[in-house]
This record gives sequence, C-alpha cells and structure tokens, in this order.
Amino acid sequence: MLACEGLTNVMTRILGVDPGSRITGYGLIETGAGRGRMLLADTIRPGPRLRLPDRLHFIYRRLAELLEEHRPDVAAVETAFYHKSARSALVLGQVRGVVLVAVREAGIEVHEYAPREIKMAVTGNGNASKDQVGFMVRSLLGLGGPVAEDAADALAAALCHWHRNRGGIRA
Repeated sequence: MLACEGLTNVMTRILGVDPGSRITGYGLIETGAGRGRMLLADTIRPGPRLRLPDRLHFIYRRLAELLEEHRPDVAAVETAFYHKSARSALVLGQVRGVVLVAVREAGIEVHEYAPREIKMAVTGNGNASKDQVGFMVRSLLGLGGPVAEDAADALAAALCHWHRNRGGIRA
C-alpha cells in the first residue's frame, strides 16, 4: 500500500467516491510530477425499483469490480452531510458503509472529506455550487466536455485528497 506522503514525486492513482443510494459517482485520477489527469469517471446507478438492500449490494459489487480492475493506490470518500430527513441521512450512511467496506476489502487506504472541504480545495469556496465544482474539475483536469454531476463530485474528492497531500493543485 502506498503512503500518501510525497504524492508530488510518485505516480499515484486516487479514486474519488461520491456516495448516493440512487447515484454513486466515482472518478479516478492519476497524479505525479505536479500534474493530475483523469483516467475515468462515471456513475453507479442501481435500478430505482430495487429495494435498499439490493441497491447496496449492487453498489458494493460494481465498486469492487472497479477497484479490482483499476487498482487505485488510495481512495477519497465524501462524508455524509446533514439532511432534513433522518431517513435520508440513515440511507446515505448505509451507502457510505458499503463504499468504505468495499475499499478496505480491496486493501486500499481510505480518507474521508466533508463536502465543504472538497469544495474549498477545488474552488476556493466552501459554499460553491455544483456548477462551480464541475467547472473547476474540468478546468483542473483539462477536460473538454461535460462530466456527470456525481462523477464531477467524485473527481473533486480525489482532487481534494491530492491537494491536501501535496500542498496545491496545478492543471
């Protein structure tokens, strides 16, 4: 397992995950020599008619496949934020649990970041909108086209981890 210190001089693959029971975003970046590039970004979408246990299983299986196929060095997962609904918060907590178990089961070091911290690292504004986060993710990674909102959030988590462990981000 690769330690997070010294990410500047080492090629490192960072998987970002934005957990959600209906849509879980993920994005994999590779960093090194002061630069970062996106390797992949997409979403995991369990069927909307699936019961929660089946959605959790679907997310776990798909994430386990991604981890096996792409073998990131470290993962950055967005922490839960407060919801108006206790049920929504509970469901999100269960999804986060599945994500954390899948990552640790693959032997990958995991770090958690609050949504505000991720936004601050990527945009300089902890209250940035989803559009602002998406714009900065595309800019920092030199992407030409749009990225799905949840995948952009996951890439932002990966960029946040890189930023926190190397002292800055350069496109």
